[in-house]
This record gives sequence, structure tokens and C-alpha cells, in this order.
Amino acid sequence: MGHKDSRWVDPAPLEVSRPRLPWWTLLPGWVKVVLSPVAAVVLLCWIGFQCGRAAYRYPLSLLLLALGWWSYSGLGPWWFAALVAVLLGVLVLWWWRWRESFERFALRRIRTEFRRLVVYAYDWRSVMRLSELTKDKRGREYRPKLGRVRAEGWRDLVRVKMVKGQAPEQWELHASGLAHSFLAKSCRVRVIKPGRLELDFIHSNPLARAIPALVLSEDPASVDLRRVVVGRTETGKPLRLQLLGTHVLTVGVSGAGKGSLLWSVACALAPAIKAGRVKLYGIDPKGGMELGQAPEVFEQVVYDNGSRAVTLLEWLAQEVKRRAESYRGRRRMWTSETGDPFILLVVDELADVIAYQTDRNLRDRATRAVQAITSQGRAPGVCVLGLLQDPRKEIIAFRHLFSTRIAMRLDEPAQVDMVLGDGARKRGAAAHEIPESTPGVAWVKEDGKREPVRARAFHVTDDHLAQLVAYLTGRAALSASPAEVVDFPAGDRADSHRGGAA
Repeated sequence: MGHKDSRWVDPAPLEVSRPRLPWWTLLPGWVKVVLSPVAAVVLLCWIGFQCGRAAYRYPLSLLLLALGWWSYSGLGPWWFAALVAVLLGVLVLWWWRWRESFERFALRRIRTEFRRLVVYAYDWRSVMRLSELTKDKRGREYRPKLGRVRAEGWRDLVRVKMVKGQAPEQWELHASGLAHSFLAKSCRVRVIKPGRLELDFIHSNPLARAIPALVLSEDPASVDLRRVVVGRTETGKPLRLQLLGTHVLTVGVSGAGKGSLLWSVACALAPAIKAGRVKLYGIDPKGGMELGQAPEVFEQVVYDNGSRAVTLLEWLAQEVKRRAESYRGRRRMWTSETGDPFILLVVDELADVIAYQTDRNLRDRATRAVQAITSQGRAPGVCVLGLLQDPRKEIIAFRHLFSTRIAMRLDEPAQVDMVLGDGARKRGAAAHEIPESTPGVAWVKEDGKREPVRARAFHVTDDHLAQLVAYLTGRAALSASPAEVVDFPAGDRADSHRGGAA
């Protein structure tokens, strides 16, 4: 290459990050000497705080380590082995004779400390970095802090302190990845207070088995219309459904268990129905395939979606207005002192009444009546329990009038937010993932509460319905009384024998 063609190219500047030294390294030497006692006190306080935090998080582990070291060093290996054998024997005996208390006080504590140390604390930094839940500022990493962990067998409750500037929605987007990272089936995100989250890592299904219905009560005062027990939540607590001052919309595909919820409500209200404090009205467009199993429970029941159903709806709408006029200036909410019974309208397959009716006049009248009842019936003591399969707005455009919404097994993920509200699926309400083998499992969302609740309605069998009818009517249930055998008269028996011989 010739001299004229040569070009001199300046090398690119070396771009490296400038190291940042701690501020105290820049202080003069005499200042460091003066501040050294203060630094020593701060260091001792920090060490004491860390030791106290470790003792709070792992009390059982530290206690066993301390006792083991003391017995081994002070008593020798043989006494140490004997003490370990005695301790194991006591634990086995405790587990064998008093298993419930053992799981409550010992096993849960052992499981909690083990899972916090081995599962979460060990991989916490790596998972936070790979999930992009950390933040960097001027070369310093800000990482969410792992808080208290509580293992309950079927789930782990993990408290987290978010980094400043984070939002719960960011954690909801990474919930699936967090579940797989910590070897869980699913992860739910709950807000405890500003800046604090609680992650539910689910490992098994506590609602896999059917829940038998409760025994019918004889005391009408036991029925609380604000807290009607219709099932059990996944935490083991009773599922309490509010009927007074609200309306309930239940959505689920065929076979999801909507009938279990319906009859669980009827069984819970049975003492009040028998006493005349509550009256049920029903509409079953399927010809009575559901409500016809126990029509004695209802004051009036209609088995179609025609004119009779519309007449019943319009009468209830007029009853709502009549009660509102009579309560005006006297009370704001229905009570038993009014003398009027609480009314529960049960509409099985609500879409058949307000959407699928071919007669436009009847469809419009039914829609107006249902809208009037749901918009004005809360205070006068009228509640609507609507059940349907399709939650689209084209089917029911006034879903917002139902302040309590229940999502049973659904077909599509988008339907979860249609039923429970926007963001419910991100917070863990996976109603579209409910297996077919668990009918009656549902997610319950009430207005004013951010988090939906997973629960399962009682399993009400035909025998339970027979007992319910016998309880309300006073007649013995058919399944409970044996059949009566009546002998033929002597003359008829002789004639039959002769006929057979001929």
C-alpha cells in the first residue's frame, strides 16, 4: 500500500465505568479516628439486628443447633445419641396420638423454616434478577426484600417488600414465572399494605374432595341473611354469602356445579323459610329439570320463559316499588320488623329469560322487570340469584347491578374478567382452569373487596333434597320410609292362581 493511500485512524476512547468509592474513604485520617467508636457501635447494632432477625425467622432450627452443640460437647456422643433418640420417640408419639396438634404446632413450624431457607432464601436473589424485578441506579442494585414465610402444606405465604417505584401489576405479570421458579403450581399476588405484598404459592388443591351439606337447623334465628353459609373456602373457613342488600350472579358452564350453590342456599335458608321469614320464587326455563327437584321449597315456581315467567317478574318489580313506598321516611333497609318476608328470586338459566326468548315483547318486558328488581330491590329486601352460562354483554348487559359475582368453571380465560371484573385473572382467579372433576368450586368476588376468594359449595344430593322437603312440609321423606307391602285378597289370589294355571 502506498504512502498516499494510508490513513491514520484515532483509536476509540476507552469507555469504562468510573469506580465509585464509599464516601467515608475520602475523609481525612483524623476524622476516621474520631468516628471509629461511632462506627463500631453502628456495626455492633447491625450485627445484633441480623442475629435477632435470624432468631425470629429460624427459632426452632437455632434452638436445636444450640442444644445439639451443648449436648455433644458437654455430655459426649453417647448421651447426644440417646437424647436424639428420645426426642425422635417423643415426636413420633406426639404425631401418632395427637396428630392435629402435632401438625399445627410442630410440623408447620419445621416446614416453614425449611422452605424459607432452602426454597426461597437460597434462590431469592437469582430469581429476582432473572424475573427483572430488581432496579439499578448509579451502579447500585435495589432488590425486593424477602419477608416472613408461612408454610401451610397446600400453599406458602411469602411476604415481600417491594422496591420503591414498583407496582403490584408488575408482580402479577411475573406470577407464572415465579411459581415455576419456586416449584409451585401457581402464584397469586395480594396487596397487604402500601409497599407490601403477599405471594401465595399453591402446591395442592385443598378443595379436591366434595364437602357434605350441613345438618338442617331448627332455629330460625340462626339464619343471618348477611352471612349465609353455603360452602367452605380453600383456607378451611366457611363460605358466607351475603343476600341482604345485594344480588348474586353465578356463571359457569354446564356441569360446573351451579345447582350445588343453588340448593346450598336453599338448605341454609330452610329454618327461615319454614318460619315464614323468607320466601323463595323460582323460574326454571328448562322445564323444571333443576328447580323441579324440590318445588316445595318455593312459594311459586315457573317452569318456562314465557308469559308466566314475565308475569312473576313484573309482580316482583311492583312488590319492590310497593315496599319502597311503604318504607319511605321510616327505614333505609329491610329488617324482619317490617313484617314483610325477605324475598329471594332464583332464576336458573337467566339468559333464557332475557336474551334467548324469541318473542321480542316478552323478552323486553322480562329485561325491564329484572333491571328494576336488581337496581331497586336491595333496600326493600328482594334479592336475585341469577345463574347462567354465557357472561357476555350481549347476553346480560347489566352485570354491574350484581354486587356479588361467582365464577365457576368457565371455557375461556377472557370470561374470568367478564364475570369477576378487570384484573381478577391476573390476581390468580383462574376459573377457566377449574377441573371438571371438582363441580361446585368457584371464585367469589364481592364489590368493595379487591381479592376474590376460592371456595367450594356444599355437595347437596337427592337424599338431602328429600330431607329438605320433609323438613319444610312435615311429611316423611320418601327415601327414609320403607315401602309398604299389601297382600292381595284371598279371592283375588285364588283367581290369579287359576288364571296362571289356565
